[in-house]
Amino acid sequence: MPGAVLWERTLGPTPEHKRILPDGCMDILWDGRRLSVAGPDSTARLYASRADAFYVALRFSGGLGPALLGVSADELRDQTAALEDLWPSVQTRALTDQVAADSAAALQAWVAKRAASYQMDAFGPRVLKMAMAGTSVAAMADRLGVSCRQLHRRCLPIFGYGPRHLARVLRMGRALEETRWSTPLAQVAADCGYADQAHLSREVRALAGMTPTGLLQELRRS
Repeated sequence: MPGAVLWERTLGPTPEHKRILPDGCMDILWDGRRLSVAGPDSTARLYASRADAFYVALRFSGGLGPALLGVSADELRDQTAALEDLWPSVQTRALTDQVAADSAAALQAWVAKRAASYQMDAFGPRVLKMAMAGTSVAAMADRLGVSCRQLHRRCLPIFGYGPRHLARVLRMGRALEETRWSTPLAQVAADCGYADQAHLSREVRALAGMTPTGLLQELRRS
């Protein structure tokens, strides 16, 4: 379904530490042992994977995860929780048994069934679209007919954080995507709405924990 992407990853014979960058998304993951839910990250975190690990997961774009999983995004911000701690045991066991038998097919079947039985509130997609466009918080609130405080409060369970932080995370994602084409950082900063290259560097350090140059080198090695 739109907004839910299946991904798989197999690791080698040595443990791996990977920097997970914030992107406003949530995941439901199967690691061959149990199902877990990764909440939205506000800043980068290092994730340690065991040797020979195998992951199958569904990634939900901003706002979709809480609706399908039935959890509040802000309760899982910067955390990964076992599904058994979030769902009733009967539901958890049923999905776990299905995923253990055929992980990718079971996750796809589950999300298709969930998508058919819920109706997405238009508030989240509207905020997401404006945040991606770089719309100011005041302008968002005005267009949605709410106060800035109400906007922030309503965004927490949907995205895990307020609209200002969501826009920062999404803007960094756009900037990193543009650097894949070897675009100079000064041009990236201008294209993505940063005041200048120094502003871009400060934001990347704040959200990713590294300078843009260091982060790009790390991403190219991974």
